[in-house]
Amino acid sequence: MTTWAVERVGGVAVATFTRAPDNFMDFRSVLELGDLLEDFGRDTERVRVVMLAGGLDGTFIDHSELSDLARAGAGQASQEELGSWSRALSLLETIPQPTIAAIDGLASGGGNELALACTLRVASTRARFQQPEITAGFIPGGGGSVRLPRLIGPAHAAEVILTGRSFSADEAFRVNWVNTVLPAEDFRQAALHWADSIAKHSGPALFAAKESIVTGSRLPFHEAVSTERRLFSGLTAGLGAGGGGPVDSAAS
Repeated sequence: MTTWAVERVGGVAVATFTRAPDNFMDFRSVLELGDLLEDFGRDTERVRVVMLAGGLDGTFIDHSELSDLARAGAGQASQEELGSWSRALSLLETIPQPTIAAIDGLASGGGNELALACTLRVASTRARFQQPEITAGFIPGGGGSVRLPRLIGPAHAAEVILTGRSFSADEAFRVNWVNTVLPAEDFRQAALHWADSIAKHSGPALFAAKESIVTGSRLPFHEAVSTERRLFSGLTAGLGAGGGGPVDSAAS
């Protein structure tokens, strides 16, 4: 049975995760997400933005399925299963479209790590964020201790990871964990409206901007600027000849 429902609203593709009773992510669900993201990444004509949402009231996506972690620890998981999380997280960062986590309720453990891999995060007023692994005697295993410090700074991330406590939407917003906080009432529609304000722009420009931001954040400054210039030039190549324009300025 599929755990992801997909709908397209204008240029926004929405993937909603529902797995009762707690929205834990098992290997099968993560594999399915990876397949969906690959499909979205190929559909650049129709899909300009990808949004992830939770289908259970009060929950975005909770932590990884513990029975799967036990199987992995016992050496009983397949190679495809073991690589499923890395694949999905990487695709959230590398498919052409900006990816948005729409968080209405709890994003904990692996659910928060999926949100961290997205380009943007929007939260409802009742959203809560947590990396609780330390309370069970281990650490984040889906990039939480790597992506979170780069997003909110090492000191704030250390508090999140070393305490394991839950953080409110307002706390998350204050440290730039989320981009905006929207009302809990009609949150889905508000999040779609927010996503559509991005999706209305030129697809090629959105894709180039995401690539420059994601790639550039990992490169030395001058290499990042060269990447930006290459992407800029590709977008402006069809504007026609004529001196004194932005292409000339970028090349100066």
